[in-house]
Amino acid sequence: MSSIEDFSDIIRRDEPLAEYTWLKVGGPAQYFIEPRDPDELARVVQCCHANQIPVRMLGGGSNLLVRDEGVGGAVIRANGEAHAEITVDGNTIRCGAGALLSNLVSSSVRAGLAGMETLVGIPGTVGGALHGNAGGRNGDIGQFVKSVTVLTASGEQCTRMEDELTFAYRFSSIDDLCILDATFALPDGDPNEIVQRMRKLWIMKKATQPLSFQSAGCMFKNPRGLSAGDLIEQAGLKGTRIGAAEISDRHANFVVTHEGISSADVLRLIDLAKSKASEQFGVDLEVEIEVW
Repeated sequence: MSSIEDFSDIIRRDEPLAEYTWLKVGGPAQYFIEPRDPDELARVVQCCHANQIPVRMLGGGSNLLVRDEGVGGAVIRANGEAHAEITVDGNTIRCGAGALLSNLVSSSVRAGLAGMETLVGIPGTVGGALHGNAGGRNGDIGQFVKSVTVLTASGEQCTRMEDELTFAYRFSSIDDLCILDATFALPDGDPNEIVQRMRKLWIMKKATQPLSFQSAGCMFKNPRGLSAGDLIEQAGLKGTRIGAAEISDRHANFVVTHEGISSADVLRLIDLAKSKASEQFGVDLEVEIEVW
């Protein structure tokens, strides 16, 4: 049986995770591992499974809040070039899960393929986008998926085909440990129209979201038929600050951070928004950001 020490050249112990998340908060990982290619990733996962070491996968960190005390076990980050290849073949795009979603969007636009431009401005990696079915009012990533290659918790590689997968609002049925890559099928489109749509959506996001601040994605899922941001704003919480965490005065479903931020500040602000929405509107807000 292999030992975690066999991967000493790619492991850092007690590595602070704050710098790997958009919110820039969070304690250390017991083991922080960056496999150099998918084969090495599989071997690391198999080793952790054999040695009963808990594993968490870290993507772009745009939808993640790490608690101040950090996490035990292994945090694996597979964002290098070998995990991020994008190839276009006709109407099909194959993309490594470690690729930035923005790179997938730009690749599809350059190829004259329509659909992905609606995801412009969404941060993070393709793997993270698939896991949470990232999207907006104009569509989500799941509608274009043909197949997904995954690693199970035991390190076994499997392919999930389109008819095995379910996507819904901020949900996918992909519950395996790690997404390796995905294949998308996109229709042809007029290149000029695709670019115009993308630019229009990007301008709208810049006008309504706090892109100039250190922030993560939306804090809460939108309740059916409602807007979480509108509820938080109507509760009078826009601009509310706890410690160094603040509910954005531009869009109330975003938390922006200031110097000296801790994850405890963000968690207290999340709890405040949830309690106010419940008290005033009888709505239980569901957190969209992942908390470790």
